[in-house]
Amino acid sequence: MDGDLRASGLRLIRLLRPDRGLYAAVIALAMCSVTLAAAGPILLGRATDIIVAGTVADGVWPVRAVGVDFSSLRTQLVWALLTYTGASLAGLAQERLMTRVVGNLVFSVRRRVGEKMNRLPLAYYDRHPRGEVLSRATHDIDAIGQSLQQTMSQIVGSTLTVAVILAAMAWLSVPMMLVMVVMVPVSLKAAARMTRGAQPHFAAQRRATGELNAHIEEAYRGQAVIKGFGREKETAEEFERVSGSLSEAVFRSHFISGLIRPVMMFLGNLNYVVLAAVGGLLVVNGSLSVGQVQAFLMYAREFNQPFSQIAGVSTLLQSGLASAARVFELLDEDEVAADPPEPARPGRIGGRVDFEHVSFAYTDGQPVIKDLSLSVPPGRTVAIVGPSGAGKTTLVNLLMRFYDLSHGRILLDGVDLALMNRETVRASIGMVLQETWLFHGTIAENIAYGNPSSSPDAVVKAAEAACADDFIRSLPLGYETVVGGGGTHLSAGEEQLICIARAFLGRPAILILDEATSQVDSRTEMRVRRATNELRAGRTCFVIAHRLSTIRDADVILYLADGRIAEQGTHQGLLDAGGAYARLCAAQAGQHEERSDA
Repeated sequence: MDGDLRASGLRLIRLLRPDRGLYAAVIALAMCSVTLAAAGPILLGRATDIIVAGTVADGVWPVRAVGVDFSSLRTQLVWALLTYTGASLAGLAQERLMTRVVGNLVFSVRRRVGEKMNRLPLAYYDRHPRGEVLSRATHDIDAIGQSLQQTMSQIVGSTLTVAVILAAMAWLSVPMMLVMVVMVPVSLKAAARMTRGAQPHFAAQRRATGELNAHIEEAYRGQAVIKGFGREKETAEEFERVSGSLSEAVFRSHFISGLIRPVMMFLGNLNYVVLAAVGGLLVVNGSLSVGQVQAFLMYAREFNQPFSQIAGVSTLLQSGLASAARVFELLDEDEVAADPPEPARPGRIGGRVDFEHVSFAYTDGQPVIKDLSLSVPPGRTVAIVGPSGAGKTTLVNLLMRFYDLSHGRILLDGVDLALMNRETVRASIGMVLQETWLFHGTIAENIAYGNPSSSPDAVVKAAEAACADDFIRSLPLGYETVVGGGGTHLSAGEEQLICIARAFLGRPAILILDEATSQVDSRTEMRVRRATNELRAGRTCFVIAHRLSTIRDADVILYLADGRIAEQGTHQGLLDAGGAYARLCAAQAGQHEERSDA
């Protein structure tokens, strides 16, 4: 784990390369600020020596400042004021530039994550909970920004402060500097041990945060199911378990890292006492003046501050590095295979589809599609039925190139899909899924999602074809009604009609309907089927449906079982064969009679 955090820190540093000029300016300003601030104790020490020299020269007790050179004293104090003012101004400029550097870095990471999420295969989203992915793309990136903003300036300033102060100490008194330096390894070793002890708990904290976000997102989306089955108590208990794991990780990480600062302060104060004693002895034997000892003790106090500051931000730093490790883990995930450098393209996309010995498995050794071959001429409608898990949806997902084949190939008008650009493939296919999806926007924008340049008239015609125009016009704002993401609530059937209209608008060469009418009532289903029949004219269509009434007029019906085509033919031909399809029709007919009797 220590290596993971160190590697994440190095990768963050490499991301600073585009802004290395700004970062060099930050270091230059920090050096200026630290140098000016380091000159302050020397100037104040000289002022002290002027006062001491004046009082000693008088030689009368109680001490009177009759011999003090106030002109020289004023000069030293003015210079001290100017140096501290200059140090503050340089520090402000440094912080301003650092804010820009960190902002650019966070923007770069966020952009990379956004681009990466578009290049990840669907298999990645199948394996990871939605809340976990969102946590990495939002909370973890925010944690990186907060950590860098508050720690980078501290680290740069503290490192330079230590170097400059050591040089100033050596110039004042080598013996006292050696006494000071003896305590540094002890302090660093103590801080390093506590830092290593906290790192695993910070990583556990970020993992638990992602798990908690995933649980909350899942519970939020499934509230109707949770309440319907009376599982509120179990859901709350699961939340308590995940939240408890997070609380324990937070307590352990913050408690261990919180020990660093008081330990460093104790060691610093101990060193301060030793230096005061040594400095007093050096004043007595005449090796140092009182002002020089004063300046050295001020340096000693400032020398300990960088270590205390770094200790103070170590919690935030480790939390940010743990978040960076999770983000880089996402960025390092395997991407979808790149399109060919010179993609092939059919001369004219007519809609002919050929599956040649296609096999596919989501998990190695567990094939879902097994050596499937099929030829679909242009303009034909293919209905795909079969039990759950037979591979119906997988088959059309392979046609969309959502997944790469394990074996075999799929041809579109004689061209292998693997040799084509994905954008070209998907632009030729319209797809309506069983699970509806509407983004936050107007109904018109949702319908035109796949073809943003469509005219308003084209949007309306697509809605009319999908039997959605009537209910849309009944809404207060019609096609300008905002839906999705907290907009107007629509029924599941209404949302599905909008999704169907979206597919209609593209007028694709190939149409895929995956349970596209599962959410609409029987009357609306008949209207949609009539509209779909018009849309299917001259187009290849793949229909997945459990309602056999929607596929009776298909040119060919495929009955899939165990990843293979078990039966193939027309509706009547399969009924006459008396196989699995006929039994499925009989079962549905029996269910319909039972509902009618009820």
